[in-house]
Amino acid sequence: MGFVDLFSAASMPILKVLIVTALGSFLALDSVDIFGQSTIKQVHKLVFFVFTPSLVGSNLARTITLESVISMWFMPVSILLTFIIGSALGWVLLIITRPPQHLKGLILGTCAAGNLGSLPMIIIPAVCKEKGSPFGDPNVCHEFGMAYASLSMAIGALFLWTYVYNLVRIFSVNSQDSGNNVVASVLTESLLPSSSSTVNMNGKWKVTTEKIKQHLGNFSRQVNLKAVFTPATTGAIVGFMIGTIPPMRRLLIGTTAPLRVIQDSASLIGDAAIPTMTLIMGGNLLRGLKGSGISSSLIVGIVAVRFIFLPCFGILIVKGAIYFSLVHVEPLYLFVLLLQYALPPAINIGTITQLFGAGETECSVILLWAYGLASLSLTVWSTFFMWLVA
Repeated sequence: MGFVDLFSAASMPILKVLIVTALGSFLALDSVDIFGQSTIKQVHKLVFFVFTPSLVGSNLARTITLESVISMWFMPVSILLTFIIGSALGWVLLIITRPPQHLKGLILGTCAAGNLGSLPMIIIPAVCKEKGSPFGDPNVCHEFGMAYASLSMAIGALFLWTYVYNLVRIFSVNSQDSGNNVVASVLTESLLPSSSSTVNMNGKWKVTTEKIKQHLGNFSRQVNLKAVFTPATTGAIVGFMIGTIPPMRRLLIGTTAPLRVIQDSASLIGDAAIPTMTLIMGGNLLRGLKGSGISSSLIVGIVAVRFIFLPCFGILIVKGAIYFSLVHVEPLYLFVLLLQYALPPAINIGTITQLFGAGETECSVILLWAYGLASLSLTVWSTFFMWLVA
């Protein structure tokens, strides 16, 4: 398969994303006033609570089986590595650029978390439909590709709302002050005499069970575990249950299933998720055009981490996994694994910064530059990844 065919297959999905994103930005203009911030928030709620879980759940239920789950065990490990390596590279960027305190969580988050949700959902089906695609029959490619993309979205959401959410929280100014107060309180209560502490023979303090419970309670309140169970994660759990439990699968999946209308309805609702998420992405990126005081070196550093260093690490990791027989050598599956390392920062980073009021404007600027350059970067890397796995 020639380079031109591969480049065409890789570039068409990116162009589609750009066109729909541009439409979202156009509709969000003040002069047009169709997709303003209040509208985006309402539509985002619909996508977050209805469209996305329907999309993830229906695709996983239809395509995931117990055997396929076992064969794809490496994907959660690979995604976790993207977060760990990205945050490590982000930490190096912090040391080099020395940004303001309130931007540290934002920088680590954008380096760690890629868009494992909407972009694979858009790119992979579009690649399957292209004439020059190396992934065989378009229908089979679409079916399995959506399963891989749905699993990617679910796992990505889990790590985003556990790891990155708390990373941004810790480094944001308000949360850091709160965290310091908690730490100071713990240290003070542990070191100063009180009615529930006693001094042993060596002069060390023994903390009572009540104090241990209190400290554990403070810690659990600091880590927002409720954020783990997002609607997308819940939809993934339901999809896994339906797909991997044979009686439930026979009831809901297939042309002869008695309750197939439920699956068909969920698929119908989920189909609205991809175009709507892309329009929202365009509307949110418009805010980045207004600019901010963020250093250009930070933007260059984040772009380098996401579009140069992480994809290189991804190639080494996936090649290593193939060498040690940790993954099955199936071109589409390998392509998805590689693609996860080359994605721009997750759009939900903007939502997280809004929650803590730290670096909202700067986040919009970072996302604007990252997604603007992603059109070129994703095309180049996708072409190379296709050649690598074909």
